[in-house]
Amino acid sequence: MDNVSIIGAVSIVMAGLTIAIGSITSALAQGRAVAQGLQSIAQQPDESGTLTRTLFVGLAMIESFAIYCFVISMIILFANPFWNHVTG
Repeated sequence: MDNVSIIGAVSIVMAGLTIAIGSITSALAQGRAVAQGLQSIAQQPDESGTLTRTLFVGLAMIESFAIYCFVISMIILFANPFWNHVTG
């Protein structure tokens, strides 16, 4: 195998791992956050507005991790800086 094939194969594998790890950890964190949020609302129903708002902000922060992993995998696949180094 030449260097271009090795860089291509490693880029594809790493992009797949990035998406897999990012989506699994994000899903687990969102499930745990929702479970804790529902438990908190069940314990203090009077504060449900504040808890819900805080929960949604937290879920948005957790989801941004998955989006960042997606962006990194797209950079690895389509704008890999090692391609110019190997081919040039």
